[in-house]
Amino acid sequence: MSYALNGDADEDQVDDLCKKAFVLAIKDALNVVSGKWKLAIVCTLLSGPKGFAEMERLLDAITPRMLSRELRELEVNGVIARENEVVSAPRFRKYALTPSGRKLEAVIFAFATWGQEHRAVSTGDLTAQSNSHSEKNAV
Repeated sequence: MSYALNGDADEDQVDDLCKKAFVLAIKDALNVVSGKWKLAIVCTLLSGPKGFAEMERLLDAITPRMLSRELRELEVNGVIARENEVVSAPRFRKYALTPSGRKLEAVIFAFATWGQEHRAVSTGDLTAQSNSHSEKNAV
């Protein structure tokens, strides 16, 4: 089924196409960052490139196998890139965010702010909610 967005298009058709495109874009984004660890991995790389062992240490509870799998998926999806460095004899790999991965920074901070506010509302802790507002205003 093909739709053309032109002057003859029905307003409902255009609205429907926009909704479908929006939902598709959300699905695409979630497909890239879904899972327990992907956004946490991206967070560790916001401050700069990191080696596997450093990320494993920062992400305390992640297994090496899971970290390896998540890094591979993030690399395939263009969120991170592997950088090879020669440090003395052995090769040392570091992972860094790509320009596309860097764009997730604003999303992550918005998501964290929403999470703090949601937790405050759902638990009735209004001090946490006011703290997240003051932190947001301070930045």
